[in-house]
Amino acid sequence: MLKIGNIEMKNPVVLAPMAGICNSAFRLTVKEFGAGLVCAEMISDKGIVLQNKKTMNMLYIDDRELPLSLQIFGGEKKTLVEAAQFVDKNTNASIIDINMGCPVPKITKCDAGAKWLLDPDKIYEMVSAVVDAVDKPVTVKMRMGWDDEHIYAVRNAQAIERAGGSAVSLHGRTRVQMYEGTANWDIIREVKQSVNIPVIGNGDVNTPLDAERMLKETGADGVMIGRAALGNPWMIYQTVKYLETGELMGEPSAREKIDVCILHLDRLIHLKDEYIAVREMRKHAAWYLKGVRGNAKVRSFINECETRDELVKLLYGLVEDIEAEEAVSQLA
Repeated sequence: MLKIGNIEMKNPVVLAPMAGICNSAFRLTVKEFGAGLVCAEMISDKGIVLQNKKTMNMLYIDDRELPLSLQIFGGEKKTLVEAAQFVDKNTNASIIDINMGCPVPKITKCDAGAKWLLDPDKIYEMVSAVVDAVDKPVTVKMRMGWDDEHIYAVRNAQAIERAGGSAVSLHGRTRVQMYEGTANWDIIREVKQSVNIPVIGNGDVNTPLDAERMLKETGADGVMIGRAALGNPWMIYQTVKYLETGELMGEPSAREKIDVCILHLDRLIHLKDEYIAVREMRKHAAWYLKGVRGNAKVRSFINECETRDELVKLLYGLVEDIEAEEAVSQLA
C-alpha cells in the first residue's frame, strides 16, 4: 500500500498534477473513479505569497478529494518556504509537493521546475528548508534529467531523501524530451533501488496493463497517470480494478461518457462562472468524445458553444443519434 509520511492511500494509483487541467472539478471527478491520490496543478509560490486572487482560487480543495497533494513551484528559497507554510497552515491539502519537472521555458527561466534537475545541492537546500518549515509531508515530482548528458535522477532523489522528503514522483523523460519519445522506466527502477522513501513512476502509462508492468518492472510504490486520464476517468477505475483483481473492466457507453462530461462541466461552473467554465470545458469535451462513434460531426461545433445549454444539447444530440442507430440495427 502506498504511504507518504503519515498519509495512507487506498491504492497506488495517482492522478498526475497537470497544469491547466487539475483543478478541483477535474480532480474530484477522477477521485470518484477510485484514484488513491489526486494531485493539484502546480501553483506559483510568488502568487501565494502575494495573495494573487487567481492563485488563491487555485488553492480550493473539496474535502471529497482527500487525500490530495498540492504542488507549488518556485526558484527562490524564501518565497518557496513562505508559500509552503501558507499551504501547510491554511489549506486542507494532505501533502505539499514541489515541482521539479515542468519543462516549459517560462518556468525554467525563473530557475524553477526542471531547472532544479541540474543541481542536486540546490535540491537538498530547497527541500530541507521546506521540510523544516512545515508539518505536512513534503514530496517532489521530477524528471529523470535536463537532457541526455545531465541525468542526475539518482543523486537528485538521494538529495530529496536526505533533506527529509517523504516521496519522489519520477517522470522517465528529460526536460529536452518534453512529452515526446519514450519514457525510460529503467531510471525509475534505479531510483527506487537507491532510496528508501516511496517512489511513484510516471510516463507512458496508457492502459491498466501498462500500470501493472511499470510496478513490476521498476518496483515503484505507486503509478502516476496523466494524459491517459484526460476525458477518460474510466482509465483510473479500470487500473485500480485490474491491479486489485486482474480483471479488465469494459469501456463506458457514449451516454455514460457524456453524463460524466456534463457532471465535470457543472462542477467547473460551480468553481468558476459559466462563461469561463464552458470555454475551459471545450478541450475536455473533445477528450471525452474520443472513441465515440460519429464524434467528428460535433467536435467542430464544440468551440462555438458559449453556454452550458448549448454544449449539453450538442453532446446529448450525438448520444441520441448513436442510440437511435443502435436501436435500428438491433431491429434489422
